[in-house]
Amino acid sequence: MSMLKEFREFAVKGNVVDLAVAVIIGGAFGKIVSSLVGDVVMPLVGALLGGVNFAGLAFKIGSATVLYGKFLQSCVDFLIIAWVIFLAVKLINRLKREQPTEAAPAAPPRQEVLLEEIRDLLRSRG
Repeated sequence: MSMLKEFREFAVKGNVVDLAVAVIIGGAFGKIVSSLVGDVVMPLVGALLGGVNFAGLAFKIGSATVLYGKFLQSCVDFLIIAWVIFLAVKLINRLKREQPTEAAPAAPPRQEVLLEEIRDLLRSRG
């Protein structure tokens, strides 16, 4: 029974739940970015390059076919995903509430300042 209790405590810890949510959101986000790249960006890039379809780019060496177009597509996907994540993190950091900074120590009361000045004057005389 002890192992079941330990597992339950582990499974409901905040970090595990946060990680599960992040993985699910990340998977959905990955689909959105893949669609953006595959359905919006790459057709535009292909049109700018004269209708080149990256996925179809390949060459043969003997009986092996090297599909370097798929590799190029994956590189473009990575760059776009990295850029979008960078922008998202930058936005999140901007939206975070600023942590209150430590206030500068309050100025001493006027009487203390005057007493310190008097003390300093008396020291300088004697």
